[in-house]
Amino acid sequence: MILRDMTDHDLDEVLRIETAVHAHPWTRGNFSDALRSAYPCKLLEPDRIIAGYAVMMAGVDEAELLNIAIDAGHQRKGLGRRLLEAMLVLARHQNMRRMLLEVRASNAPAIALYRATGFGQIGLRRDYYPAPNGREDALLMGKQL
Repeated sequence: MILRDMTDHDLDEVLRIETAVHAHPWTRGNFSDALRSAYPCKLLEPDRIIAGYAVMMAGVDEAELLNIAIDAGHQRKGLGRRLLEAMLVLARHQNMRRMLLEVRASNAPAIALYRATGFGQIGLRRDYYPAPNGREDALLMGKQL
């Protein structure tokens, strides 16, 4: 299992995964902006194939997980948890005290993963995400590091 930095050369494959697993995916520009801003952008590669990625923004003492996804063909194998745990370790090494994230209120599998890794709900962002019939709430979750 390899965890490596994302580069511009990886964006075609990252976008393929992003559009396959998210109803309202990030754009190439979103990923390019994150790379240009030197946000930690990591790829998870079992067998030298990109299976998932994560993007984090580090502040003064807080990290925010902006995006995390596992390719549909690699889901339900514990890779999401491994990638999330790697991002938590990275945040700790950068002396972050807390990690925050938003998750769709309807995304039960992701919420279960976050709770299992110690995240708790600390807020609600009403109408945060676009949805097929309007907007959807986001749970704001956090974990002390």
